[in-house]
Amino acid sequence: MKKSTTIIILLIIVLLFSGAMYYLYQKNAENPVVYKTEEPSKQTIIKKTMATGSILPLEEVLIKPNISGVIQEIFVEGGDYVKSGDLLCTIKVVPNLTALNDARNTIDQAKINLDDQLRNLGRQKGLFDKDVISKVDLERAQVTHDQAKQSYAAANKRYDIVKTGTTAGYGNSANTQIRATVSGMVLEVPVEVGNQVIESNTFNEGTTIAAIADVDKMIFEGKVDESEVGKIKENLPLEITVGAIENKVFDAVLDYIAPKGKEENGAIQFEIKGTLRKQDTVFIRAGLSANASIILARADSVLSVKEALVQFDDKTKMPFVEIATGDQKFERRDIELGISDGIFVEVKSGLSENDSIKVWNAIERDEEDSN
Repeated sequence: MKKSTTIIILLIIVLLFSGAMYYLYQKNAENPVVYKTEEPSKQTIIKKTMATGSILPLEEVLIKPNISGVIQEIFVEGGDYVKSGDLLCTIKVVPNLTALNDARNTIDQAKINLDDQLRNLGRQKGLFDKDVISKVDLERAQVTHDQAKQSYAAANKRYDIVKTGTTAGYGNSANTQIRATVSGMVLEVPVEVGNQVIESNTFNEGTTIAAIADVDKMIFEGKVDESEVGKIKENLPLEITVGAIENKVFDAVLDYIAPKGKEENGAIQFEIKGTLRKQDTVFIRAGLSANASIILARADSVLSVKEALVQFDDKTKMPFVEIATGDQKFERRDIELGISDGIFVEVKSGLSENDSIKVWNAIERDEEDSN
């Protein structure tokens, strides 16, 4: 009896030990790895680089006075359309004392000369009446008198111009009337009535009265980093997005790349310009900030895969993917790649649309079953 009891106890102990060992084995055993697959797809891939900048008029003309004075009246404001020759403002002249004094002295000298020639003409006429001199001498004296008379009149006009900015007979050409030199929209009028303005001359660029531009001809002006400038060239297409105009893309063409860069915040930046194509339905205000996507390359509806699926050989550095040949069975397939947009990459050869590509995000089977 004791012997049989002992045997039973020993069998129970062996069974419990075997069960514990089997449980621990199952517990420590690795779950089988499952790899998902994805198929290639048709994608339009655009390779591009970005540039930041703003929208500016192609040609902006600054209207400056050719006489110094004080703004007397302004006839336009920002946003108005003007034609060449339209009156923008008038200026009240504040004469320069030195110039005014010189003009006054010129009048006095011209008057003295005129009086002298008048007396000489009278003497010549008396001599001619007595047949002392010839008619030629009389005519010469008459011409000299007429010239002195003309000089006196010119001196008076010069005095009027210095004092008031105009003179009799030149109302429409007066320096005090500032007119538009081109047709377009008035972008800004940075002066107000009462402001003093300085004439434009050799030594001073003068005060800007107004800025006028043709807003139908706008350009994108921006900058690209030195690391990107080598990738771009003139005549590349641009896609312009303006922050203030949502859900709208404007087409443009890159037509200028600066030959020399400028250092900004420790990096070399190159200026670029692109001409926008006219948009009849959208008004773009000058000075708006914008971003430009420079289209480096484009492939429409080409076979492509996600870049994350592509592997590279350690030795040859050639790209390849793993293609499913059965249930969790894969084989290597070398491929030829084209352009990439950072997410999808074009596959030129080595794949078909029906291939299933191994995804490197292995999951455990029990997790897959629970999902």
